[in-house]
Amino acid sequence: MASVHLAILQLTLLWVVEASIVNTNALPLAKDGCEAHCGNVSIPYPFGTREGCYVNDNFLITCNHTYNPPLAFWADGNINVTNIRLSGEMRIYAFVAYDCYNGTGRSGRKNHPWLESVNHFPISNTRNKFMAIGCDTYAMIKGSSGTNYATGCMSLCDSTRDVVEGSCSGIGCCETAIPRGVTDFNIEVSSYYNHTRVWEFNPCSYAFVAEEGTYNFSKQDLQNFKGGLEMPMVLNWAIGDQNCSEAKKGLESYACMANSECHDSNNGPGYQCNCSKGYQGNPYLKDGCQDIDECLNSTICVQNCTNLPGTYNCSCQLPGYDGDGKWDGTGCKLIPSPERFPLINRISLGVSVSLLVLVLGISWLYWGLKRRKLIKLKEKFFKQNGGFLLQQQLSKHNGSIETTQIFTEEELQKATNNYHENRILGQGGQGTVYKGILPDNKIVAIKKSKIIDQSQVEQFINEVSILSQINHRNVVKLLGCCLETEVPLLVYEFVTNGTLFNHIHKTDHSSTLQWQLRLQIAVETAGALSYLHSAASTPVIHRDIKSTNVLLDDNYKAKVSDFGASRLVPLDHTQLTTLVQGTLGYLDPEYFHSSQLTEKSDVYSFGVLLAELLTGMKALSFERPEEERNLAMHFVSSMNESRLFEILDQRMLNEGNAKQLNEVAMLAKRCLKVKGEERPTMKEVAMELEGLKAMTKHPWVKGNMSSEETEYLLQKPYDDCVDGVSGNSTCYDSIRKQVSISILDDGR
Repeated sequence: MASVHLAILQLTLLWVVEASIVNTNALPLAKDGCEAHCGNVSIPYPFGTREGCYVNDNFLITCNHTYNPPLAFWADGNINVTNIRLSGEMRIYAFVAYDCYNGTGRSGRKNHPWLESVNHFPISNTRNKFMAIGCDTYAMIKGSSGTNYATGCMSLCDSTRDVVEGSCSGIGCCETAIPRGVTDFNIEVSSYYNHTRVWEFNPCSYAFVAEEGTYNFSKQDLQNFKGGLEMPMVLNWAIGDQNCSEAKKGLESYACMANSECHDSNNGPGYQCNCSKGYQGNPYLKDGCQDIDECLNSTICVQNCTNLPGTYNCSCQLPGYDGDGKWDGTGCKLIPSPERFPLINRISLGVSVSLLVLVLGISWLYWGLKRRKLIKLKEKFFKQNGGFLLQQQLSKHNGSIETTQIFTEEELQKATNNYHENRILGQGGQGTVYKGILPDNKIVAIKKSKIIDQSQVEQFINEVSILSQINHRNVVKLLGCCLETEVPLLVYEFVTNGTLFNHIHKTDHSSTLQWQLRLQIAVETAGALSYLHSAASTPVIHRDIKSTNVLLDDNYKAKVSDFGASRLVPLDHTQLTTLVQGTLGYLDPEYFHSSQLTEKSDVYSFGVLLAELLTGMKALSFERPEEERNLAMHFVSSMNESRLFEILDQRMLNEGNAKQLNEVAMLAKRCLKVKGEERPTMKEVAMELEGLKAMTKHPWVKGNMSSEETEYLLQKPYDDCVDGVSGNSTCYDSIRKQVSISILDDGR
């Protein structure tokens, strides 16, 4: 499209202008006798087009003269190079992934490209974005950054009326960052309904990695993507795989020549060279960094400029004058004689003092106006974000106004060291969470959201007021907020032991979560959700229950967190219509289809979490076979086929009670019912889990079961406990009766 080509042209001109600073001084770029250009692309050493002209095979550029003008390709492959910068960046073109369908939902054109940086040049994590386009689209990018990684985003919309031009926030277009140190990737793009619901205006999904600023989303791209089959992308390059201190020990292979300095690469291994201050040119060539003649600049010295290696000198040589001779210093000034010019001295002193007072007055006025403007801006944001409304809400709660603190912007900036990157606890689609240390040394978690809908300010303030009053041992406490910034900041209690996701799926943590501890976490999480649904003054639907939103403290006590997608439910309503939000793999299919949000949506997500605890599998994984990618579907299918024991985490079978595992699995299956009305409530789920947990405390579940009993319990049909709806199932009644009997029999 025109905007893409215009953006690429602007960035290319910027790169060319920077390169021309060297070219205008006729400084060499390539080795003697080697080609310095391929068509419109400059080829600076350590790159070269033939043997002897590049430092090693990683820096080979193949110049294809069958094109007019000739095109440069990286090594002997098909990766088109369009620019190389001595600062350690190389622009290439990478293929676009696409997935197209016809009007009946049958797949047509499809392309899932990959890029392997065989020369170990990492993809720039600061210059690129991963983007996906479509209204029925989810895209994944995965590869290697030393360790395997995978990330992605989803983009949904019902019509072009919902789409915002130029916005990639998840409606028609989505984007996410590239991790540091990534050397290769492959892209997968797919859809939920084969574009059958949006085919008339969006027949295809697209995904690509692109240089930031080269692509601007337009709703017209949903019908006909005009970005082309390739998009520009930036790679970082460096010399070798050693840092500067290691490379300097091997002087023969050290690449930085005279009058240059070495810098460790910011993205991956290796180092880069820059000409020292006062020199310019190619630091990788012998005598490549040459002295800059500063005296050619007429604004350097008032008079008598002397060029020196790497620097220059100004001097005043006229009789009766003194000073450093620089335009930016005291310059050349007349040396006055007190005997001959007493009147001139007094006049000069008076003028100097007057000018000083004038400058100080103007500076004071400037800073005063700037401070007043800043105060007014904070007041504007405070009012815009509903600060006065929040104060009114808090004043209604007699004696509890101190429970919610309204922080100032300066307090949170100081607490996070001005939002330094080493204070980042996590990042997601809703925003970034920072670790903060308050003046009383209390550690908190500060959430900085990306955007807020001004039409929802009153609802946001009402949520802050309600959530700040929630005082449940298994819910992360909201301590306060800051409304002086453009986007409000939320302050939560800090939970020390990371997320449940890390403890289940990271090999260095998973061994700590034995079955009884997993069951305890499930009980606590269910209790928290039951409280939010039933016991809070205004019911709260979380909307994004997943293992990454369940935090663990030092004692492995569960804490439900991240209420960024939550909604309050009026007491006279059982459901409400809202924009679909959630996480792939955990999203309630009924809610996704109907956009009708109820408490049963949280029940479905909790069912996925139970399956995750039982199997140790991720809720959504593209590394598993296609029929097993979605854990919820795979779990229900396995139970229907009496194959539960095949998918359970082996450690759970070794540690857990077989009957207990079977009952929890059946409860998870009921939570995963497609129809919300057939799922139990969270209150019923919490009670049943409490009962199952109590089984371990009584003799009737502690006996040494024979292998035949265990196999029978694992292979028995699972539909015995799914006929009932909500709390009326026979299994639920059975568990309550068993628990009641066991308590009565215990010691009586």
